Amino acid sequence: MTVRPLAMGVRGLAALALGVSPALAASPGPYAGFEQGAYLAYLNAPARGGELTRPPQLRISFGGRSYVVVMDTGSTGIVVSADKIPNVDRLQSLGPGQLTYSSSGRIMIGRWVVTPVTVIGRNGVGITTAPIPVLAVDRIECTDNARRCTPHAAPRGISMLGIGFARRHDHQTQSGPSKNPFLNVAAVNGSKAGHLRRGYLVSSGGVSVGLTAGNTQGDFAYIKLERAGDDWAATPVCIAVNGVTPAACGTLLMDTGVTAMYLTVPDSQAPNTIVTSNGHSPTLVGGTKVTISIPSEAAPQALYSFTVGDAGNPLAPARLILVSRVRPPFVNTSVHFLNGFDYLYDADGGFVGFRWTGHATPTIGKVVPSTARPAN
Repeated sequence: MTVRPLAMGVRGLAALALGVSPALAASPGPYAGFEQGAYLAYLNAPARGGELTRPPQLRISFGGRSYVVVMDTGSTGIVVSADKIPNVDRLQSLGPGQLTYSSSGRIMIGRWVVTPVTVIGRNGVGITTAPIPVLAVDRIECTDNARRCTPHAAPRGISMLGIGFARRHDHQTQSGPSKNPFLNVAAVNGSKAGHLRRGYLVSSGGVSVGLTAGNTQGDFAYIKLERAGDDWAATPVCIAVNGVTPAACGTLLMDTGVTAMYLTVPDSQAPNTIVTSNGHSPTLVGGTKVTISIPSEAAPQALYSFTVGDAGNPLAPARLILVSRVRPPFVNTSVHFLNGFDYLYDADGGFVGFRWTGHATPTIGKVVPSTARPAN
């Protein structure tokens, strides 16, 4: 313990009295002035000490009854079957729309209608958006090599709450921040939203909408994102298979909407000797070790690894699908990522953040905390 001189001053002593370190008191970061936010507990949150093994669920309402919806960080925009939206034909329409889920190959086709949406957690806490475009789906088509898709002329039961970023390049050209419900909050628990830091913090039990000084406490590793028009670019990552160097460096998607990992690495990382099939898609043989370093292999700020087929590792995906060995390196972590990390997205500042939860053994993963909170 380092003893500070008594000349630290009244502000420092006051901070200690409040349980706040002088370093944080002197450098409060961008979230110090933000107090408004809402924690929405998942409908299917695991029991205390348990693990999240399925995509998280919340409820949404368009002013009438509410519906269960999957909260998906792998897409941007609310996508629901048209029958779920009351008086859909009377709403303002922005014209035809579509969104493709590349993991399944389903192409959702309909029209963008403008409406407020309320999102509610199991704990009864909710947020209501300003009127935003919502994709009212009246037809499903399939990509040429769809993994899980059946065409449907009048689908029902579609409910996806897309809150991701940097998704336009992946068959979501019509998506962006204006369609993200968590970035367009008008009311928090029935009260008008005021000074709200746009972003969210995703954990295994729920999601905090709006970043505050309270919900961003702890040891986060913050990674600055590149600007991409009105959005932010994807999170940088390096992927090593069986410790092969140099690692394959590309982009990461933390996707709560899937339980499988989707991986693209070059032949140097996945030679034919370790590639097999799971009966439907290419994969890596059991016992193969995969290491994910964010943002780089040389200086990882968040890191974890797993062995293919190891059911005892809570961060290991339900299965691994090798998407390609010729495209740029990419990894979709799956929802199992949240069994080791809390995941922060700061849409105003352009940061992602990772906080190690301690649920998994430190031999599996870690975070190297940032020495300073991110600047605006």
